[in-house]
Amino acid sequence: MNEDKKPLQKKISTKEIVFFAGLIFCLSPLASPPIALAIGLIIALTIGHPFIHLNHKATKILLQVSVVGLGFGMNLGKIMQVGKEGIMFTIVSIFGTLGLGFIIGKWLSIHKKTSHLISSGTAICGGSAIAAVGPILNANDQEMSVALGTVFILNSIALFIFPMIGHWLNLSQTQFGFWAGIAIHDTSSVVGAAAKYGKVALQTATTVKLARALWIVPVALLTSVFFKNKTSKISIPYFIFLFILASILRTYILPVAEISGLIVNAATVGLTVTLFLIGAGLSKNVLKSVGVKPLLQGVMLWVIISVSSLFIILKLVN
Repeated sequence: MNEDKKPLQKKISTKEIVFFAGLIFCLSPLASPPIALAIGLIIALTIGHPFIHLNHKATKILLQVSVVGLGFGMNLGKIMQVGKEGIMFTIVSIFGTLGLGFIIGKWLSIHKKTSHLISSGTAICGGSAIAAVGPILNANDQEMSVALGTVFILNSIALFIFPMIGHWLNLSQTQFGFWAGIAIHDTSSVVGAAAKYGKVALQTATTVKLARALWIVPVALLTSVFFKNKTSKISIPYFIFLFILASILRTYILPVAEISGLIVNAATVGLTVTLFLIGAGLSKNVLKSVGVKPLLQGVMLWVIISVSSLFIILKLVN
């Protein structure tokens, strides 16, 4: 006697249920970027990310789409003004950080490639800079993991403590925006911290950080010369140009300006989800792989650029 065969159905695991519950919460108005990151970290360090193989690509795409969406909330004149005000400071801070990172790396006897990856991530835009420079260095997985882990740990801390320090020092939103854009590594944490501080802070910080991100190209070229590697391709952050285009559309086309608020709200939710995914993607293995010396280099660079940039901003920016 033949019996009907029922199709096998995959049961949803407890790990997946918890993950989706966290994801749904991050889509709600109750979530904020720091809370989303914290929930992701808790999931990563307890039950683990059930879809870790998809996480890197998902966070990269979602972050870029969210940043472009934030461009619809920014006036082109404001972007040009902030870019002009910060251009010299950007150049000095980027190459100063790279030079200081080289010195600290030699002093701590850190492998040259790992040291340069950490310095590049601190100087420009965290994980994006490391991802762009890594192939040019022919960096292996261990070196990439150490650099990314170091930057990620400091990013997570910055997202929580920068707004508190800003309020404690009574920084204006413009001052905080400049500071976050310069002293926090990844674009995701910059935007998350600035969004918590205020609308003007968010606009300023995003503009400053994306202006710095464009320096990936010259720094990558210099890296290829310094490490004598002319074969690797340079990863250009094209989404920054879409961010500028979004600002142009918002500034000069009235129908776009009228719906820009809705686009920015959606982009803010996208950013919150991005931080949840970034947090959930942190594994215990990455934390273990970092090591004391690379983390110490990252902390020293971070503290120096944070304190020095804050001092200059307090003197020059109202």
